[in-house]
Amino acid sequence: MAATIDPADFETILYSVENHIATVTLNRPERRNALNLQAYSELESAFKHIQADTNVRCAVVTGTDPAFCSGDDVREIMAGAEREASVRRLQSVRPGPTPAAELILNCDRPVIAAVNGAAVGWGMELSLFADIRIASDQAKFGEIFIKRGLVTDVGGIWRLPQVVGRSKAAELLFTGDVITAEEAKEIGLVSNVVPHDQLMAEARGMAERIAVNPPLALRYLKEGLRRATHGDVHEIGTWVSQTLGVLFETEDHKEGVASFLEKRPPVFKGR
Repeated sequence: MAATIDPADFETILYSVENHIATVTLNRPERRNALNLQAYSELESAFKHIQADTNVRCAVVTGTDPAFCSGDDVREIMAGAEREASVRRLQSVRPGPTPAAELILNCDRPVIAAVNGAAVGWGMELSLFADIRIASDQAKFGEIFIKRGLVTDVGGIWRLPQVVGRSKAAELLFTGDVITAEEAKEIGLVSNVVPHDQLMAEARGMAERIAVNPPLALRYLKEGLRRATHGDVHEIGTWVSQTLGVLFETEDHKEGVASFLEKRPPVFKGR
């Protein structure tokens, strides 16, 4: 994994700790908080700091308006200068989940996703890595990887079926449909939907109710929940990384990216 970056040097993320609560805010609003390699590295570092800081008892993840996270920055990661680095990173024979997924999933503090806008692609994955999801009435959710000729990270394949059931998960994964916050609540994807201007107060209020409890017991509870409901992510994470390494090289993936950038319907050929 990449070296840890000091939060004072973050350029794409805002990080703060107050009253035992760490707040991680994706901060690329001009790109709807899409993640490039720098943003991934800083997100990984943020969770390394949370894990190392015994003062932190709960974490809240959100985005600077207007979006929560619109997934990978297509122009940079899938079509620009970072593309080859991304492919090499996935194709390296490294067992386990992708680095950011692994760090967030292994965080032993409760994590709340305050979803303030679009959570699509890896943005939806990020929300699924959280233990609790609270949505603004402006939030939207979509596993749109299929539209780019890719598979999801472990959030969609491993966690989504546990949260909404296998049939609904299959529908969302296979269609790439984007659903509203209210639809997300109906299927159990989020715990609550609140007016947009009340979202952070709601998330922080829940974080405060969690953080007053005994820290060690909280950590054991989180581990118990993971063992009971999710099992071992290592094998599926390895499969995801290796499969993405293959799919990044397909013509259909390149067509999915090109059609997105050119704002036209894609034409997939199965190769």
